[in-house]
Amino acid sequence: MCLAVPGRVLSVEDRDGTRMATVDFGGVVKEVCLEYLPDLQVGEYAIVHVGFALQRLDEESARRTLELFENLGMLQEEFGDPWEQAGDSDGLGREVQR
Repeated sequence: MCLAVPGRVLSVEDRDGTRMATVDFGGVVKEVCLEYLPDLQVGEYAIVHVGFALQRLDEESARRTLELFENLGMLQEEFGDPWEQAGDSDGLGREVQR
């Protein structure tokens, strides 16, 4: 499943003509393209999907959503190690009992 996840901008830089940001998703830090939100600043929150910041978000909404995703285990599903996740299933979406 691919989620649009809220994250907080930690830093912004120009990389070969593309505005990029380092974004914190509740403890998971990833690089994100800011081409769709070129005026997004450090400290602001945005909804991110497949590596692109798509929409600015207020801090309270971002924190509530991250907490909900974490409680549901969706952050691990979205950002966890895909090889580890593959080893935990039988390839048909069913969890392997160990």
